[in-house]
Amino acid sequence: MNMRINKYLSASGVLSRREADRYILAGRITIDGRTATMGERVSGNEEIAVDGETVKSPEAVEKVVLAYYKEKGVVCSTVNQGREKNCIIDRLSYPVRVYPIGRLDKDTEGLILLTNDGELVNKLLKGVYGHEKEYEVTLNENISDDVLLAMERGALPLLPDRKSRPCSIKRIDEKRFLCVLTEGMNRQIHRMAEYFGHSVAALKRLRFGGITLDGLSPGGYRVLDEAEISGLKRKIR
Repeated sequence: MNMRINKYLSASGVLSRREADRYILAGRITIDGRTATMGERVSGNEEIAVDGETVKSPEAVEKVVLAYYKEKGVVCSTVNQGREKNCIIDRLSYPVRVYPIGRLDKDTEGLILLTNDGELVNKLLKGVYGHEKEYEVTLNENISDDVLLAMERGALPLLPDRKSRPCSIKRIDEKRFLCVLTEGMNRQIHRMAEYFGHSVAALKRLRFGGITLDGLSPGGYRVLDEAEISGLKRKIR
C-alpha cells in the first residue's frame, strides 16, 4: 500500500478526502507521533491518528452502506456535527462513523445514501458514471407541457459555464412531475424551474440508482445488502 494520507483516511472510513485535508491543515492528523503534512504518502505500516485516536487500516474496516430517509429540515453537511441542530449524522446516530454520498438541500426530503467507504463516495459522486437520481417535484403553480419538454431536452444554461443534460420527466398532475437526473449539478431542479419563472414548493428524492425509499419511513434507515452494493459499484469499475 502506498497512498496519500487523505486517501488513506478516506479509505479507512474516518474522514472524506476534503475533511482530511482540513484536519491536516489544522494539525489534527499525526503519523508515528508527528504532525502530518499535505500530500504526504503512507504505506499503511505507520501509526496514524486523528485527534490522538489511532485509525484502523482500510483493510481492517468493515464497509457499510445505508439507505436513509432524510426528513425535511435535516442538514446533510458533516462539518458542524455535534453543533448544528438536525445534522444528519447526529440524527442518524449510527454506531459506525458514516458520511453522506452527496447532499440533499435542507428543505429537500427523501433518499440519501451514507457509508464509511470513502472511495465509494468519491467514485459515486463523479457525474461521468451517470447514476440515475429520481425526484418527485411539486411547484407552487401549474406547469405547461412545453416547459416540461424543454426541461427534458436539456441544454439549459443553468450555470455560467454549464448546461443541463437531457433528463426524463413524467407528469403527475398540474403542479407535480417526476424527474430523473444523471448529473450532480447543485440545486439543479430548482434552477430548471427558476429558468422558466417557476418555484419549487416541495422536492423529494425517491431513488438513487437501483436503491429506493421502499420500506423506509421518514427518519428511518436500512443497511444495503451485498447485491445492492454490487449494483452501485457495477458502473464505476
